[in-house]
Amino acid sequence: MTFNWNYMLSLLSDIDFWQATWTVIKLSLLTWAFSIVLGFILALAKQSPRKLFNAPARLYIWLFRSMPLLVLLIFVYNMPQALPSFAPVLNDPFWAGLLAMVLSEAAYIAEIHRGGLLSIPKGQSEAARALGLRYAGTQWRVVIPQALRVALPALANEYIAIVKLSSLVSVISLTEILMVGQRLYSQNFLVMETMAAVAFYYILIVTVFDFLLKRLETWLDVTQRKTTRPVDEEMQQLATARRPVMARSVSVAQEPALQASKLHKAYNNVEVLGAVSLQIQPGEVVSVIGPSGSGKTTLIRLLNGLEQIDNGEIKINGQPFIHLDRQGQQKPRFMENSEHRQNIGMVFQSFNLFPHLTVLGNLLLAPRYHHLASEGELKQHACELLHKVGMLEHAWKYPHQLSGGQQQRVAIARALMMRPQIMLFDEPTSALDPEKVNEVLQVIESLAHEGITMVIVTHEMNFAFKVSDRIVFMEKGRVVCDDTPQAMRDGQHPRVDAFLKDVSLA
Repeated sequence: MTFNWNYMLSLLSDIDFWQATWTVIKLSLLTWAFSIVLGFILALAKQSPRKLFNAPARLYIWLFRSMPLLVLLIFVYNMPQALPSFAPVLNDPFWAGLLAMVLSEAAYIAEIHRGGLLSIPKGQSEAARALGLRYAGTQWRVVIPQALRVALPALANEYIAIVKLSSLVSVISLTEILMVGQRLYSQNFLVMETMAAVAFYYILIVTVFDFLLKRLETWLDVTQRKTTRPVDEEMQQLATARRPVMARSVSVAQEPALQASKLHKAYNNVEVLGAVSLQIQPGEVVSVIGPSGSGKTTLIRLLNGLEQIDNGEIKINGQPFIHLDRQGQQKPRFMENSEHRQNIGMVFQSFNLFPHLTVLGNLLLAPRYHHLASEGELKQHACELLHKVGMLEHAWKYPHQLSGGQQQRVAIARALMMRPQIMLFDEPTSALDPEKVNEVLQVIESLAHEGITMVIVTHEMNFAFKVSDRIVFMEKGRVVCDDTPQAMRDGQHPRVDAFLKDVSLA
């Protein structure tokens, strides 16, 4: 028995095969797209700390990963026998096959998405939260774009698996590639030649879409982008144009800009902050210093709600911002007035820029989300701030193309884009090389001279004593000393003197 090449080659132009190929492409793409969306919802639900969400998600993933696709196909296709109202849709093999494959694939893709979500640093969500983005906004604008980039190789591989699994839908009489082949070789018994043609069409689909997905993966990978757009003349003009300052309205009442009362925080029953109170007046610059592990970073994270307080209260301009609701006999609930979140800007130790966005995109993300102004006004304000911190020429670069000092200056500009009344700095220079420290300190010092209210956690003693109106010294989760820099220089506080004994203050 010889292989009939002429017959096999003739099948490559067979109209039935090409129609079946189009059916497979539609089925596989729709399955992949719907499964990606449903899988992401399942992944987020499984990650949720609330059992109301994660228990059903875990059950779904366990059930549909355990069930063979062939069984699910037959079950869905015959569902109209029990539920006749579904007959108009599920009596069509295409839609029945699509539903069955989506139900099955979503369970597998959910685990791919979960891996992508786990790979995104916690600081990305914290940076979005500090900018006032709500949960949905954080997921859509920050987490999902990055998680999809991480998961794309596995998702592309899953698409190839979906293409091949579509051959099983022939069991419910869908005219796809394999069924066309079976009909032909059952008539002429040229099994090898027909199956070779079937293989060709599957290989063709996989090859084409594998190429396209690889191109998509490359396009989404911003780390491979080496060249950037130059800053055009329009942006230069926007950066230097004079215009009325669009400042936030500030209360004229003589209330502290920020007031924290008896803050308490413990981790695993170990107290890290105990009964700490702090009051910051408008325009005041306060530096928080102390030995490592004294609770400085915990304090500043409590001040803008990145960590939940165990006790105490925080007010902004005399208005409640964060407190505990103790009504009833249940455990006190953490309450936050989200209206005040935009009044507090946060600069992180590790920068926490959004890596999938350009420098300009980082600055514009939150103001666009909150609709603070028109697009033209936002772009002008962004250019002004980038010019102010010396980063305008890098506006079209991505964070990975910047040095640590440059990233931190962009992070400062990003926080200022929201026009906050108060700026919080969490050790802004500790992650920088020594030669990059001064460029960041100079930017912060210029903000201090402009009268912006600031709380700075820092180990840069000379800087703290130079720019601060007050210095708070913390140790073992307590405020040991809260005084002016001059009073601390004069040796009025023995514990501070011991801490600074090896420091040469300018």
